[in-house]
Amino acid sequence: MSESSLAQRPVRVEARGWGWRHAGRIRWAIDGIDFVIEPGERVLLLGPSGSGKSSLLHALAGVHGGDDEGEQRGRLLIDGAAAGAARGRAGLVLQDPDSQVILARVGDDVAFGCENLGVPRDEIWRRVGEALDAVGLELPFAHPTSALSGGQKQRLALAGAIAMRPGLLLLDEPTANLDPSGVSEVRDAVARVLDRIGATFVVVEHRVDVWLDLVDRVVVLGADGRVLADGPPAEVLERHRDALLAAGVWVPGVPLPIVGGVDPARRCPTESILVGEQLAIGRRRGAVVRAGLDVSLPDGCSTVLTGPNGAGKSTLALTLGGLLAPLSGRVAASDSLASSLGSAPIRWRSRELLTRIGTVFQEPEHQFVASTVRGEIAVAPRALGLPAAEIETRTDDVLTRLRLDRLAGANPFTLSGGEQRRLSVASVLVARPRVVILDEPTFGQDRVTWLELVRLLRDLVDDGVTLLSVTHDAAFREVLGDHRLELAGSAETVASRPSGGAV
Repeated sequence: MSESSLAQRPVRVEARGWGWRHAGRIRWAIDGIDFVIEPGERVLLLGPSGSGKSSLLHALAGVHGGDDEGEQRGRLLIDGAAAGAARGRAGLVLQDPDSQVILARVGDDVAFGCENLGVPRDEIWRRVGEALDAVGLELPFAHPTSALSGGQKQRLALAGAIAMRPGLLLLDEPTANLDPSGVSEVRDAVARVLDRIGATFVVVEHRVDVWLDLVDRVVVLGADGRVLADGPPAEVLERHRDALLAAGVWVPGVPLPIVGGVDPARRCPTESILVGEQLAIGRRRGAVVRAGLDVSLPDGCSTVLTGPNGAGKSTLALTLGGLLAPLSGRVAASDSLASSLGSAPIRWRSRELLTRIGTVFQEPEHQFVASTVRGEIAVAPRALGLPAAEIETRTDDVLTRLRLDRLAGANPFTLSGGEQRRLSVASVLVARPRVVILDEPTFGQDRVTWLELVRLLRDLVDDGVTLLSVTHDAAFREVLGDHRLELAGSAETVASRPSGGAV
């Protein structure tokens, strides 16, 4: 395969006074930005949670929707034409691997975009083979997409994008939910692809170090939606270091302040609040993900659950939380948690779970039911029948603590990924459950909101709440890993000791 066979002419991107805000939002997510990205440039787009990074990427891909979804001003051009009129010139890869898998077989999934562009059939399958080769995904076309790991799914999404011959490749936090090996897989695949296709490249990411040696320019959006800094990576990170840290950018080499951390002298209680015995787990009957698991959550302690993508961490968490039935074995709650309800959380009603076990899903939007942020947070206390004054007090408290107060009237589905994650946490914490289960709680968080969220969770544990967090975040694990569980790729759960050290 020739190096140019995947290539399309790289595009020129131009923003002139361009701004965007979602329908019903008072504040402009992006406000009057000006920049030019020359053909073939590689740009890392940084900024705090909610600064409009994803909105800009979606606009460049031409998938922002019409006037009913928001309002824009100024100009955003791709090769001199409006971005919305240049669809097919840009390929967009999102942060959630599962949300991008469309079809059941690898080859069909990569071919999907080309089919929508009307590419001739014989040409489609030639492109599919070239794209899979370019990302290093050496699998038969008929291989089931359901059998892929998280890193493989992201490489599949990347293959689908480059099969369309994009002149502009856009990545929106593509490693956010991946384990370390998956991060390396995707980053290395992107490097190979860019060397082959020469496309203009823009990647949104909070963790700078993953992409720093692959880009030649850094653009930073501030909390006000305007360009805060723009230039060569080393120059931007050095000259604007203090401003970037204040804005929440993860500047490489800058240590986190101590936020409590694992105390080597602290020992988790021997009493368990939730126990799983000889568990077989899965999302549906007959489809066993893991079997023979024995796990326990120490009462009033912070437990982190780690392991590679596809190991069954989320499924185990949902099973312990009473939201999935064990396929065999049992989950039992302590008498102090269950009270008179019986020991099996799966048999408890939703209202009974609210104050006992609160679960935050990996995909925040899967649990939103209200039309405003304030309304979403108030759902649980209303279901508990709390007085109006108490509902208002609790809602205001979590809005402030999780930096959502300025978004109280916004629709949850217009928030950024990081803001949606904080809202999903707030909607669980407002019910004040004894046990809180969090699936990837820090994804999409900038440095400032990460610190605030971790401090809040540390305070909860210090106040006696039992915490279980599914995470790939090494810094989070150091701060809140009082007790550790690990799901290896093919072995049973290994419960680990308390660990020392603090961030």
